[in-house]
Amino acid sequence: MHPELIKLEKIFNPSILTKIDDPLLVQYQIELWMKRDDSLHPVISGNKWRKLKYILDHALSLGTDTLISMGGAYSNHLHALAYAGKVLGLKTIGLVRGEQPETLTPTLQDMKKWGMELEFVSRAEYRRLRHYKCWHAPHQLPTDLRHTRHPWRYLPGLKPRQYWLPEGGAQTLALKGVAELVAEIGIPYDTLCVPCGTGTTLAGIIEAVPGQASVLGFAALKNAGFLTAEVEAMLSQSRNNWQINLDYHFGGFAKTNTELNAFIEDFELKTTIPLEPVYTGKMMYAIYDLIKKHYFKPGESIIAVHTGGLQGKRGFS
Repeated sequence: MHPELIKLEKIFNPSILTKIDDPLLVQYQIELWMKRDDSLHPVISGNKWRKLKYILDHALSLGTDTLISMGGAYSNHLHALAYAGKVLGLKTIGLVRGEQPETLTPTLQDMKKWGMELEFVSRAEYRRLRHYKCWHAPHQLPTDLRHTRHPWRYLPGLKPRQYWLPEGGAQTLALKGVAELVAEIGIPYDTLCVPCGTGTTLAGIIEAVPGQASVLGFAALKNAGFLTAEVEAMLSQSRNNWQINLDYHFGGFAKTNTELNAFIEDFELKTTIPLEPVYTGKMMYAIYDLIKKHYFKPGESIIAVHTGGLQGKRGFS
């Protein structure tokens, strides 16, 4: 791995396993643990680092000087990428969904402070950019890119030494970093749970879990049935040990309500583990609800992955 990445990773904290102590879990005879990837780093936390690690290594090995990616005004991915670029001495360009606001969000302010060039694109243009993923078979790519063998060059008009990362870092190398998360789990378990945005983290986990374990993803956005096909496209081979639950989006991406907020507040008081309402908060609510509905069998051991992204919580204050 590139020396600068090794140097950066050395300052990271360990991602520990924390057992959740709750009378409800005792009542239903469920053992629940949380993989605390949120504790890795104050900025590049959770699955953001897992996905970026080997992508950044590859970009540096190519002599890249500029990283380009896309996301929303509270994007955890762009936030982490901007910081990583600053630390590694790389230019960064963020293609941000929607019109430029009169006042930048705290997330955008951070990104700008760390040197990221912000380019605001229309929602229609943003949807078009989503076509330039790294999972497409050649016949699925836009005509002008069908002979491109290198996915980091999929974005039209890319200049020499520029490197393209799709939304959320959805690139093959991301799965390698996510697999390391699974390798760190040293206890037996029945189900590994993870929130889903692009499905990249879920795919990496599916590839890495031991054969006897199942994987349960929780979609953070509404009408996310398409995610199943997206995840299948990322996998090296067909697997039947996973599924995506679509029932706990709370109205859509970054949508919340008083019930979810109350659950998060209560969970944080009981455990001292911070949650955010976009991803991990929804997943934990779902796990508790499914436990009460007897979805899990008595005696099962569950591990929930905390994917970090706590900076995004500033959008709900």
